[in-house]
Amino acid sequence: MADNPYSSLPDHRFWRKAVTSLPPFAIDPVIETPFRISPQDKVATAGSCFAQEIAHRLQASGFHYYLAEQPPENMSPAEAERRNYSMYSCRYGNLYTTAQLLQLFDRAYGAFKPQLDSWTRPEDGRIVDPFRPRIEPDGYATVEDMRADRERHLDSVRKMFETMDVFVFTFGHTETWRHKADGAILQLAPGVAGGAWDPTVFEFYNMTVSEVVRDFLASVDRIRTVNPGVRIVLSVSPVGIIATYENRHVIESNSAVKAILRAAADEVVRARPNIAYFPSYDLVTVAPNAQRFYRDDTRRINPFGIDRTMKMFFEHFTVQSADPANAIKALKFDVAAEADTNARVVCDEEAIETA
Repeated sequence: MADNPYSSLPDHRFWRKAVTSLPPFAIDPVIETPFRISPQDKVATAGSCFAQEIAHRLQASGFHYYLAEQPPENMSPAEAERRNYSMYSCRYGNLYTTAQLLQLFDRAYGAFKPQLDSWTRPEDGRIVDPFRPRIEPDGYATVEDMRADRERHLDSVRKMFETMDVFVFTFGHTETWRHKADGAILQLAPGVAGGAWDPTVFEFYNMTVSEVVRDFLASVDRIRTVNPGVRIVLSVSPVGIIATYENRHVIESNSAVKAILRAAADEVVRARPNIAYFPSYDLVTVAPNAQRFYRDDTRRINPFGIDRTMKMFFEHFTVQSADPANAIKALKFDVAAEADTNARVVCDEEAIETA
């Protein structure tokens, strides 16, 4: 038979050989990575709540999970956790959209100062930061207290951007809310965790593929002006959206959101060097795994699914220890313990259902 362009391709290029003929546990979509993370690298995380899973595993496995925003010295570990000091590398909460990330950088470096300053919680009158309204669970007594904490936070954000070695970011959503006056992007809709919904002041905003790409590449370029050597690991969250504001079924919106984010991730990786794509979304949602990896709510990932995706991350994205025992320890996780850890993953979006 005459040769054709597919004649000599390796097995991983064919569905039958790479998916159908393999048991689910053997499916591994990672072929190569442009770099690996060493135990000495300062690894910062941000994005949707799925990025917290990587943070937990880095902390448990002896790698340098970078906490640029540290709790006060006299604060107990339990209180620090309650007040979200280990949720991400800084206390920004979930950055669901690339627009949030871009504006976070610009706010940290003084290039953007939103007109929106503070919100009041209607249930107790406490002050919250509109751009991270659930980060301080007790709120603030005064606007001045909130502003002072915000300045400390943004100072830590600058430190993180300038000194991190690896930045892990998870695309989470395209639907968001913004302040009409200046386009400031919010983490949550007004009224969910503070503030009040007023359609003359705020508006719904749903990002396109080109906008996701534009804002993330702009973020990368800005970060590399202050940290030229930073390496980036990009992923798409396999966690389903909790609600949609579009006038359509949540299933349709979820499909659209994930398709937009996955397409954007593909463009981003092609556009800049030293950006690696971590295919957690692809592994979780492929047909042989989807039923096994999701929880009963069919939205969140169960401990088994988390374990499998993180095992893939460590195998391909980290430098394996010269000591085989340490390497095995880094990849071996206790599912029961992980179930407890997973309960601490904070998804600000879930406040929509309880508001």
